[in-house]
Amino acid sequence: MSDTPVSGSNFIRTMIAQDIENGKHGGRVGTRFPPEPNGYLHVGHTKSICLNFGIAEQFGGTCNLRFDDTNPEKESIEYINAIKRDVEWLGFQWNEEHYASDYFGQLYDYALELIDKGLAYVDSQSADDIRVNRGTLTEPGKPSPNRERSVEENRSLFEAMKAGKFADGEVVLRAKIDMGSPQMCMRDPVLYRVRHVHHHRTGDQWCIYPMYDFTHCISDAIEGITHSLCTLEFEDNRVLYDWILANISIPHKSEQTEFARLQLEYAMTSKRKLKTLVDEQIVAGWDDPRMPTVAGMRRKGYPPAAIRDFCERIGVTKKNAWISMGQLEFSVREALNDSAARRMAVLKPLKVKLTNLGKAIEIEQSNHPKDPEMGKRTLQLSDEIYIEQDDFALEPPPKFKRLIEGGEVRLRGAYVIRCDKVVTDNGVPVELECSVDLDTLGKNPEGRKVKGVIHWVDAKTGVAAEIREYGLLFNEANPAKVELEQAINPASLVIYQGFVEPAAAMATPETQFQFERTGYYVADQHDHQPEKPVFNLTVGLRDSFGI
Repeated sequence: MSDTPVSGSNFIRTMIAQDIENGKHGGRVGTRFPPEPNGYLHVGHTKSICLNFGIAEQFGGTCNLRFDDTNPEKESIEYINAIKRDVEWLGFQWNEEHYASDYFGQLYDYALELIDKGLAYVDSQSADDIRVNRGTLTEPGKPSPNRERSVEENRSLFEAMKAGKFADGEVVLRAKIDMGSPQMCMRDPVLYRVRHVHHHRTGDQWCIYPMYDFTHCISDAIEGITHSLCTLEFEDNRVLYDWILANISIPHKSEQTEFARLQLEYAMTSKRKLKTLVDEQIVAGWDDPRMPTVAGMRRKGYPPAAIRDFCERIGVTKKNAWISMGQLEFSVREALNDSAARRMAVLKPLKVKLTNLGKAIEIEQSNHPKDPEMGKRTLQLSDEIYIEQDDFALEPPPKFKRLIEGGEVRLRGAYVIRCDKVVTDNGVPVELECSVDLDTLGKNPEGRKVKGVIHWVDAKTGVAAEIREYGLLFNEANPAKVELEQAINPASLVIYQGFVEPAAAMATPETQFQFERTGYYVADQHDHQPEKPVFNLTVGLRDSFGI
């Protein structure tokens, strides 16, 4: 289970603490996380996951994982497996695993109960007519001409729906509530529709499928959920949630409470649009590190503890607000600063010959500057190394503290070197010849001051590596407000052919490092191999969002 504290105050935790104190629901707490398996989980889901599982953990309750699999046209086993994998990776374990399809028989019986009570009817209007006749926010709806069908006729028609005697869209089952209600969801909402589609769990047993509003509240009640925690877009539908449970003979009555969803800048949380990115190969799958999916964040190297910390920091409120991407990256950076071992890597290599070094030497380096328990490693320094191209300048800008012709810098953990000669090709430096001050290994002799320190990789033992710099996939803080193709950042991926020290290359996939002076990186989950290492940028060393 997670090590992130879950005791911070918010209105939901306060409410549940009061419910327990008052003996409501027998002092029991039961929550659930109810995703629809029509795509991968995204960053918006992480808040709900942390809240539901965290509440259960804090109050000694239970949290179920329940798949809302009522729309088989868009659902698949792939998505179910991905969701379970993501929830476990985030550090949580559900008490029970359920599917809305587990309850199809019970849901059908409760629909018959509403029909027998005169509270539901089969409507033969087209979808367009139903939509038009529901009215507007200022005008009441118009009753369907089928609204006064008898109980017997409605039961017969609904049974015929189940028997497959109607085509898709030909009829629906609607609740009979109030076409003049000021709340649109109460204007005879659709409870069932006909879909002749193979279901991944029930096969061809059913050709009618219940709507979410009908399914969700009954599933909660069947499972004995005490606190059904939903995002604010379901607030208006709470009255329908309560109406359904009040009008069927189900013993338990769950209670819905809404909270503000997670709206993260520069992130898309529409599964439909994310699927478009995958289907049109704009990204390399649901787990592309640029994707705001849990799988994408994992492949990018975000630690699960950082995501939990982020969700705890942003809190739970009743007011929607945009959260800066910098806040998420802050949590990632904080987690990795403590946990990531240090390594050296060069992304844009410039060869340097150390003309007077002679025999290669071994240099001991700490794996973490503040954690001696991480140990040390030994690096080779030979007469040829690579440094970053940006750490040398033929025409240095003001206050440039790195290497220039005739100037000196210290190699990280090693010697002070002086650039004696620059080899160029069409004015571009391609090789430097430098001399080593052999009296400066790991120290500054008295009176000697060298301001610049640069990282390096030994050319003879370093390993060629592909280093992928993943940036923001979207160039709009709110990408949903523009057309998808306009929101895409064309420079969201830059690939470097660089070099890493051997200890980085030998890492297993998903190992995280700080490449010194560069950023935090992770060995790619799928592509990394010791002989062909691949690293993904997780986050830079410094905040770029002003947090």
